[in-house]
Amino acid sequence: VIHQFVPLDRSRWVRKFFDHWRPDLVLWVESEFWPNLLCEMGARGIPSVLVNARVSPNSYEGWRKWPVLIGRLLNNFELCLAQTDDDARKLKVLGAKRVVCRGNLKFSSAPLPFDEMEFQNLQQNIGDRSVWLAASTHPGEEAIVADAHQRIRATRRNTLAIIVPRHPARGAVIAEELRADGSVVRLRSLEEPLTCDTEFYIADSMGELGLFFRLADAAFIGGSLIPHGGQNPLEAALLGCAIVHGPNMTNFSAIVDELDAAGAIVEAASSEAIARAVGRLIDEPDERARRIVAARNIAVSKAGILDDVVSELTP
Repeated sequence: VIHQFVPLDRSRWVRKFFDHWRPDLVLWVESEFWPNLLCEMGARGIPSVLVNARVSPNSYEGWRKWPVLIGRLLNNFELCLAQTDDDARKLKVLGAKRVVCRGNLKFSSAPLPFDEMEFQNLQQNIGDRSVWLAASTHPGEEAIVADAHQRIRATRRNTLAIIVPRHPARGAVIAEELRADGSVVRLRSLEEPLTCDTEFYIADSMGELGLFFRLADAAFIGGSLIPHGGQNPLEAALLGCAIVHGPNMTNFSAIVDELDAAGAIVEAASSEAIARAVGRLIDEPDERARRIVAARNIAVSKAGILDDVVSELTP
């Protein structure tokens, strides 16, 4: 495997890129269409497949205003493999010539990895405290999470909140904001110790989300209180973590619908609602266990999607 950044979408650079690499096959993932790259690919007759295709409501409405352009772009694909039946329908309306729905490849992802030694160390430091996690948070969400945590601690003093920002570089800023209210905050990047008086542990590190999902009783999925579209709830579902999310989960709407139908998740749109949902999961271990099992059953139910996609690519 060789990693190579794609060139910026200018015709001259795109031509040089293809002249150098001369690919036998192009797999284009999800939905970000770069016109020059796509059209050069089509002009050279390179077999190409749009994999795990997703069309958001906003993109769909936007592209419908430019039917000739989107039709030309989509016709560069030999095959479009849609995440959902709704995505397949939208792609057909927009002009894709061959569309098949094989499901969302995210169902085939393995559980996030973790460091066993770090897990044991943190577990020992946490002791018998209840833990909830705010995973992959974005600017504007940490203040809501902090308010929710103070509401939780009003009746459950022995509770720790772990915040994993989507972009670790924001860790110090988040810590400063939380400390301004007098909260006891520890930063993982500075190796500050997680002690019994720690209220917020900011996990501003890379590649450790699997560790913190395993430590938490419940997880709030970030990117869902703002117009971002949410993050992947299956990561929490695979690791035995009860799931709460905000109102904006459009990037994973089909997955959320399945989890919701199984009674595996809760939507919370405010700090009060988050505090109620997380507080209930802390207080009621039987309810928490029921949701964890329901979520895991959904998460592992479609592990064969990868094989289905490979069967479409093989010819």
